[in-house]
Amino acid sequence: MQRWPVLLFLAWVCFLFFAGIGLFMSGFLLTRIELASSSSCSDPLVPPPWERQSLPPGSCWAPQRFSKAVLVIIDALRFEFARFNPAKASPLPYENKLSFLHHLATSQPRHARLYRFRADPPTATMQRIKGLTTGSLPTFIDVGSNFATYAIQEDNLLAQLVQNGRRVVFMGDDTWEGLFPKKFFRSYFFPSFNVKDLHTVDNGILQHLYPTVDSGEWDVLIAHFLGVDHCGHKHGPDHPEMTKKLTQMNEMLRSLVDHLGNDTLLLVAGDHGMTETGDHGGDSEKEVNAALFVYSKTALFGAGPPEEPEAIPQVNLVPTVALLLGVPIPYSNIGEVMAELFSGDGDTVSAALQQLSVYHINAKQVDRFLHSYSLVAQDLPAEQLQRLQELFSSAVEEHSQLLAQVQGVTLVPPELESRLGSLIGRFQLYLREARAVCTQSWARFHPLRMVGGCTLIAASCLLCYVASELAAASDSFYRSCLLYPLLWGSVVAVLLGLARVFTQEGLDLLLVLSWAAAASQLGFFWHWWGRHPKRARLAGSQPPLASVGLRQRLRAWLGLAFPMGILLFRCGAMFSDSFVVAEARVAPFLLASLVMLLVGKLHWDGRLTVPEGPKQQLLGFSSYRREIWYLLCLVAMLLVCVRLSGFFHQCREEIPQCRPSLFLSPLASLRNTRAKNLFYLLCVALLAGLVYAVRSWLRHYGNLNSSDPLVLFVRWGFPLVVLCIACYWAVASSADDSLGKLQELVQVAVVAFPWAVYGLASVGLLLLLCNPMTVFAKDTRESAGSIVTPYLGVPSSEVDFLHVIPQIYKRMQESQKSRLEQGSCKATVAAYGLGSVYSAALVIALTLLGFLLMLLHSERLSLAFLLLFLEAFMLLHIHTRARDLAGD
Repeated sequence: MQRWPVLLFLAWVCFLFFAGIGLFMSGFLLTRIELASSSSCSDPLVPPPWERQSLPPGSCWAPQRFSKAVLVIIDALRFEFARFNPAKASPLPYENKLSFLHHLATSQPRHARLYRFRADPPTATMQRIKGLTTGSLPTFIDVGSNFATYAIQEDNLLAQLVQNGRRVVFMGDDTWEGLFPKKFFRSYFFPSFNVKDLHTVDNGILQHLYPTVDSGEWDVLIAHFLGVDHCGHKHGPDHPEMTKKLTQMNEMLRSLVDHLGNDTLLLVAGDHGMTETGDHGGDSEKEVNAALFVYSKTALFGAGPPEEPEAIPQVNLVPTVALLLGVPIPYSNIGEVMAELFSGDGDTVSAALQQLSVYHINAKQVDRFLHSYSLVAQDLPAEQLQRLQELFSSAVEEHSQLLAQVQGVTLVPPELESRLGSLIGRFQLYLREARAVCTQSWARFHPLRMVGGCTLIAASCLLCYVASELAAASDSFYRSCLLYPLLWGSVVAVLLGLARVFTQEGLDLLLVLSWAAAASQLGFFWHWWGRHPKRARLAGSQPPLASVGLRQRLRAWLGLAFPMGILLFRCGAMFSDSFVVAEARVAPFLLASLVMLLVGKLHWDGRLTVPEGPKQQLLGFSSYRREIWYLLCLVAMLLVCVRLSGFFHQCREEIPQCRPSLFLSPLASLRNTRAKNLFYLLCVALLAGLVYAVRSWLRHYGNLNSSDPLVLFVRWGFPLVVLCIACYWAVASSADDSLGKLQELVQVAVVAFPWAVYGLASVGLLLLLCNPMTVFAKDTRESAGSIVTPYLGVPSSEVDFLHVIPQIYKRMQESQKSRLEQGSCKATVAAYGLGSVYSAALVIALTLLGFLLMLLHSERLSLAFLLLFLEAFMLLHIHTRARDLAGD
């Protein structure tokens, strides 16, 4: 077979897979079109002329209530962290620690208020920053950018502040540097990637916070603290370290309030919450339930706080802050203004008129965005947009009529007061329904594209299997596998392109490529199926098979169809939500069932009940009997390991009554120092046991007898990797206040040890790729030296791929032929590792992969990795013994 047809075929197969994956992703990873428009003070959303004259200098759209604002973001500030309950006698480590917020809310009820700050999933930091500044909803595809942030091009609050001459100072999480480049008047960025570091970002902020506030060279100050979030990731919320971090934040807020002026608005917000294990990113109640605290030394609210804190979406912060600071609302905002912050000290009617004014501006801005968005995208339902337009038009019309009646009236009649309240409710209804429509549309998947993508991928897999059989048994590989499919695909692509041109519709390149890929697959299968009748007629002209041969073929087919049927059934079950929820229980059950089914099949075939001869009766049991008992012992040990692996389970959000395994929490979350040390020693012992088991297995089968670089790495590199992992666990699990002056050295070690593990694992994988063979052959007349050489260049035939061991024997014979001809004595060759020539390389690769995965999981999961490798070894032995007993 020539090389270029194979390359063309592989390129075509890659195109098929890329088309299927792209079609699936277009239906699953949804995106929202970002408009390039931006709001400005000259927009036609300004108040009527009689209100425009009352605007103070420097205000846009609404009167500026505050000249300065401080936004303190405490990352992962869950609502329970900020709420104070004096009735609790023994609060948890994260409860009742922000007592200063409670003091302000109770002593100055018209100046301070606590809210439930509802975050929109995904609850990752980058997406929450985007929602807090644009007032819009990041879609699911934005999760992939959480660690590789890109500059926000959409209109946002920071861009509006800078355009209107406000000085924005930032300090804290360096994620903001990538999101808002060159937007800050002054900035103090600190690295945020190391979640084990609890103090670098917070201490850096505290070093610059108070001097910056006292200098007055700022209009908006943003401080993003990360210690609480990192403490949750490292220790979990129910840990003494969380108490220390929240106490530090409480003292910071107490000192910060003393430095603020009367014209400054203070906002303390959490970007998201945190689960009981300290994680976030999903949509569970504890992840989306953050806290927002608002305070000013001047009166903010017309009445006292409600009994239960109000829940507001996070996108509502953007229009509220924009109008309070006198800047335009960002163009793509869909949030609702927090009207109670605009009540002021006036009477009820004047407060209602101010709230109605900001609601009117907010509604006009949202209506403008929906109209612009509907012109460039069709993902918002037209019927719902029409209903929203009608609701908005009727509210605006009534607003104009009501203002005309109220203008110039000193005493507002009671009926007009009720109309004011009713109109405010209509604006609220419009804004909330508009947000609901956008949320529903931008979170809606396209099942047809997802099914089409899965179908293309499945058909591509089947095509590869058929093409492999066709290439081995046919000489018309070029025509069947390349010419016909490419012709079919090209014709369909051209026809679709012409149809789009004549109908003057937009050309969706992804759909055209997908249809072309499907057509090329159809052409391949059509011509392949057309060859079947010829083969059937040729087979019919031959003499019929014997009944014994037919039974053997039928039995072989059934033996292949049964396990393939189980495999297809399990793959089909993966598309079921119930399987995904119960996967931790279903997968071990299937593994244990298949092993028991294997033993049962051997028993049904009579392989486990062979009659004993006289010699076997004299000895008690034969070697064949020992094989049976050895197999049964392996099966029993495997079932025990599978049962032990059930102790390591994580709970999904769909299982509310489930409790996650205690072994999933890191050692740093343990409070008892003695228990932590004992668990650490146990984890290191289990890790060393894993390496000992791997090396013992390789040594038993003769794969560690040579002096090749890969063998030397297994001997000495594996223990060195274990040492680096153990040192990293010791540093990462230690308490931060117990290190003292070694803190800087520890910060280096936390990074150096993982890099050492990654480097050693990379070296091992490179050695494995260069020479994966660990076979060692030795002439008895020589003291040492291997005579097995690796393959050089491209294998000459398919035999080199499928039969490695016979090729090794051939090379051994060739290397000894000249020596045997010259000498009169006979020479023998001892070969080590031939029986595990395939599995040894696989075990080494899996061990290196296990080292990398251990750094990404908690320390106490080392037992789970040891169980996995023991199960793998036992499955290999069970497979070997079962084949021997079956006579294969």
